Amino acid sequence: MERVIEILKKTQALLEGHFILSSGLHSTNYVQCAKVFEYPEYGQEIGRLIAEKVKEQGIECTVVIGPALGGVIVAYEVAKFLGVRSMFTEREDGVMKLRRGFDLTTDDKVLIVEDVVTTGKSTFEVVEVVNQYSAEVVGFASIINRSGKENPFEDSGKKYTYLVKFDFPTYKPEECPLCKVNIPAVKPGSRNIKK
Repeated sequence: MERVIEILKKTQALLEGHFILSSGLHSTNYVQCAKVFEYPEYGQEIGRLIAEKVKEQGIECTVVIGPALGGVIVAYEVAKFLGVRSMFTEREDGVMKLRRGFDLTTDDKVLIVEDVVTTGKSTFEVVEVVNQYSAEVVGFASIINRSGKENPFEDSGKKYTYLVKFDFPTYKPEECPLCKVNIPAVKPGSRNIKK
């Protein structure tokens, strides 16, 4: 979607360098979606675009949940345009949970929204949280799909929609060409990498 690329460029969210992703993989490219939400008008537009795609796919939900930190604002913006509740999960002692009085019922239909999906690890952790409440996950959405798959959640049988797909190269640390030439790596994400 050209408009999304334009927003990512305008907000300087598309980065080049040597990055350690939350998955532990290394990459020459990183999308810092937080830069988009530095500008509320762009954040709102991104939320509206995702909500429109969710509606086009026929996904109906009662709540949108995003994992902290990257999914918090985008989930809020998507929920606003869908006219439903917004929540976020966060880690407590390394375990993803609903906190701050957030609660789900067995009648809730949950759309899980992320900023960027690479391995889907955070999203799968949110699925586990939703399952603990016996609520139903009805679909997935993100701004960026960099999973290398059209639907990394295909095994769940649920729909996944995104605004832009990037196929940036990723490397295991021991195979990373930038590490081999001693270019320092930075970790811009919010999740700690498990060794």
